[in-house]
Amino acid sequence: MSYGFTSGFAKDLEDMIALKATFGFSEATYLDRAKDFDRHCSSGHPDADRVTEPIVISWLKAGMSKADGTVHRKAAFARAFGRYQRSTGKDAYVISEMFTAGKSIFVPYIFSDDELKGLFHEIDLYEKAGRELEAALLSTYFRLTYTCGLRPNEGRLLKRSEVDLGSGEVRIVNTKWHKSRSIVMSEDMRAVVRSYAAMRDASFPENGYFFPRPDGSPYTAAWMGGKFRKFFARSKKDEPSELLPPVRVYDLRHRFATANLSRWLDRGIDIHSRLPYLQAYMGHKELAATAYYIHLLPENLVRSSGIDWDSMNRLVPEVELWER
Repeated sequence: MSYGFTSGFAKDLEDMIALKATFGFSEATYLDRAKDFDRHCSSGHPDADRVTEPIVISWLKAGMSKADGTVHRKAAFARAFGRYQRSTGKDAYVISEMFTAGKSIFVPYIFSDDELKGLFHEIDLYEKAGRELEAALLSTYFRLTYTCGLRPNEGRLLKRSEVDLGSGEVRIVNTKWHKSRSIVMSEDMRAVVRSYAAMRDASFPENGYFFPRPDGSPYTAAWMGGKFRKFFARSKKDEPSELLPPVRVYDLRHRFATANLSRWLDRGIDIHSRLPYLQAYMGHKELAATAYYIHLLPENLVRSSGIDWDSMNRLVPEVELWER
């Protein structure tokens, strides 16, 4: 039976559905998602005939504005189809079964250069009568998160004593996995931080937090996340709000990692030798969590980069789509 598939996966999709039917499954269990996967690959991956991690990720991201349940069902289909292709002898990617188990799935959103520029333009335009400090705080917090690759809570809960305005050193103390590390801001970032700190000191000379609320406590993650999504939406005025991806402050950290990897590849630097440095800078517990960002780079870039994918896939066999 022909289902009208048009991608390079057409025959394998038809054969898998036929095989499942012989085992007693209804074709409706797979058909809708098979058609959606086929449409996605026809338009975005017209030459592909083997499931790869970038293909699965891009397909899941295409549904991230929908309910988590929809994404879980897509992940279940991707896993089933990957396993089917492997059974036929193809070196197909099989997404981890953890993505079908009901947890929330977070697929990192990697901002493009233009998106990042538009986002920070909107952040810098933020004005609220009598709240100049709040505007400076938001601009500084989001820039520090991005340029230093911080976890959102690391910047949000940062203490005044942990930032050296002279040397530019930022000490991240007892953070995730109870680890601490020190990073150094760029000269440009240091100038932004100093300007903000002068405003903050005038209003909160004794407060211990680097980014305090008017009542002296740190801002909540929900408040920061809400502001971030509003800024992103304003930078996308020409796009329907219901079609925008659900970006998170954490995505600035993802962009930091992929930007560094892209720059090393552009310069012909062996990124395998640099991964431990990026791991230490970002505070990852395991090297696999750092190596995973290679899989989020543009496919055309990694194809021509000479990356040893066999060793990389042994390091990250069925890596999680969110950071460990």
